[in-house]
Amino acid sequence: MTKQTMTDIAPAAQQADRPVLELTEVGKTYGSGRDAVEAIRSVSFDVRAGEMIAIVGPSGAGKTTLLNCIVGLLSATKGAVLFEGQKVKGPPEAMAVVFQDYSRSLLPWRSVRSNVELPIRKKHKDRATVRAKADEALAAVGLSHVDRKYPWQLSGGMQQRVAIARALAYEPDILIMDEPFASLDAIVRAELEDLVLTIVRELNMTALIVTHDIDEAVYLADRVFVLTKSPTEIAEEIEVPLAKPRHQVSTKGDPRFAQLRSHIYSLITEIAAR
Repeated sequence: MTKQTMTDIAPAAQQADRPVLELTEVGKTYGSGRDAVEAIRSVSFDVRAGEMIAIVGPSGAGKTTLLNCIVGLLSATKGAVLFEGQKVKGPPEAMAVVFQDYSRSLLPWRSVRSNVELPIRKKHKDRATVRAKADEALAAVGLSHVDRKYPWQLSGGMQQRVAIARALAYEPDILIMDEPFASLDAIVRAELEDLVLTIVRELNMTALIVTHDIDEAVYLADRVFVLTKSPTEIAEEIEVPLAKPRHQVSTKGDPRFAQLRSHIYSLITEIAAR
């Protein structure tokens, strides 16, 4: 992408002083009475414009439930989720989500280009605009040469690039990622981590990733939120003071990276053992 393109695509709403996303004492209980199950007790945090936030926790910590409340697929039982100052009552139009299972999120009967263009058509009726924005997104993830292929003709890493391109082309004010690299091998995972960091930085995009991978959380994030076991609360908020841009070798070789990783691992291990 050229500098001009980056400027054009960067979300305008990021300029506001308020946090892009705010969670205030969010709780979620399934059922009622004796059958009630408290999944999330109380979670509060905010995400500032241009930030990358990571959420980690032990197995069963309620990460998926929390994510579904954030994106409006579930209603919180108590508290509130605010996106750009408005209470989330359903999936916000200015929010894009990249899921873990790319094979189910892409439409196999549509070409790569058609998959990427699909959400753009909701925002833009002009065919030339739709095509131009898809071109920009495909170029950003290095897939311009396979735009006529179908998802099932691509590797897993390339399919996830399509999913990222589709989210990027939609021009969201915030990008939400649900363990997007969990099913990929180490080399492809590293490539896509760097791709996401580049896109977030160049477009000044706000992003939140839910992951079980501690290294990934530290490498990508400006702040990491560690969750307790269910019923979920935030065990600790951790600032990540590592320089940007980041590099798979030099950043992960930084003693501070090892210290942060070790601290988060010890914390999660302690939480899981309670």
